[in-house]
Amino acid sequence: MFSIGQFSRITGLTIKTIRLYHEKGLLAPGWVDEKTGYRYFDYRNVEQAQAIAYLRELAFPLAEIKEILDHFEEEADILTFLIKHRQGIRSRMEQLGKIASSLDEIIQKEQEAKAMLEDGDFTVGERELEEIEVVGMRWKGRYADTGKALQQLGKLAGRHIRGKPMNLYYDAEYKEDDADIESCYPVAGMKQSGALALHRLPGGRCAYLVHKGPYEQLGRSYAKIMEYVQKRNYETLSPVREVYIKGPGMIFRGNPKKYLTEIQIMISQSQEMRHEKPKA
Repeated sequence: MFSIGQFSRITGLTIKTIRLYHEKGLLAPGWVDEKTGYRYFDYRNVEQAQAIAYLRELAFPLAEIKEILDHFEEEADILTFLIKHRQGIRSRMEQLGKIASSLDEIIQKEQEAKAMLEDGDFTVGERELEEIEVVGMRWKGRYADTGKALQQLGKLAGRHIRGKPMNLYYDAEYKEDDADIESCYPVAGMKQSGALALHRLPGGRCAYLVHKGPYEQLGRSYAKIMEYVQKRNYETLSPVREVYIKGPGMIFRGNPKKYLTEIQIMISQSQEMRHEKPKA
């Protein structure tokens, strides 16, 4: 018979682990001294310990290991357990792959937002936007309901998403309760489905400004970009776009002072500017 210390050295199991296995009914000592409570183990316990260690390496939970040891003696007898366990592992691997993809997306978004916060130029500019395919859900309501709409849309679009979420605003004025909004995601390889609108968002020239701060303060940035457009006598095209570069995260709401929203207003030259003769 081996003392618990000797058994620990023979099997490579810690004394704490041996005691746990005994408490769980996995590894009953060959003999327990009733006076001292000391546990003593035999060669059969060594074989049991080796079997437990092997099954633990295969990621079997302790409850299933106990069931296997209680009812089976040959590997051929536990074939059903092995097949079921393999299926469970493959299912977890698939789930972990999806989790890893989600983490990659979160990390990428946060890295991009961090770089923009550190190096961003928060002034009005102009640039050409390319045509993109988007999936959208048009709705009427309060601006504050955008988060719910984008969350619902994100679940439906899933793996097809290829860019930042955005809102398209079709009203020419502020609406308190019934704003006409289309929440969108850029997508690729998605097919038309149900109430979702799959369409091409046209490209063209836009005036843009990245707003840093809470959504409640977007009005200041709108004033700045509209002043820019008016001074240059541009015509503006509906809808106005808001691209949400950084907002409430999937885990934390975050600091609204660090939210980043890009306002995009599609522009074209006014008729006067188009017909104005170039100076000699």
